[in-house]
Amino acid sequence: MASRQAGLWALFGLVGLAGLAIFHFWVPSNDPATAFCFSRRLFHLPCPGCGMTRAFAHLAKGEWSAAVIAHPLAPVVAVEVILGWIAWGLALAARRPLLPKLRIEVLLLANAAVLCALWLGRAAAGTLPW
Repeated sequence: MASRQAGLWALFGLVGLAGLAIFHFWVPSNDPATAFCFSRRLFHLPCPGCGMTRAFAHLAKGEWSAAVIAHPLAPVVAVEVILGWIAWGLALAARRPLLPKLRIEVLLLANAAVLCALWLGRAAAGTLPW
């Protein structure tokens, strides 16, 4: 079981590196017709995560200010994903459970709440990505 978990951990790391490489060479577009977001494409209404993909592409290129403009939470989410992957690897190496006292659902709900609050704030200020 531990070798399977280690294999999954390594696979996730490789997928992350592949995503980083793709985002590094991808040129983000602000055209709603080419958007990945179902809400933005169908209803012309940005969802709470709109701009996150473009922000990750900017982060992969080292364009921090453009990433924050595209979506202010992108750097935070990127750091959380990296730290989560590192914590998972350390837990595997130490043969102990990942986050024994803190449930991942709590972290996901907290992220969703912050994401929605930011979306409402951006909608009120008129700064949603279009």
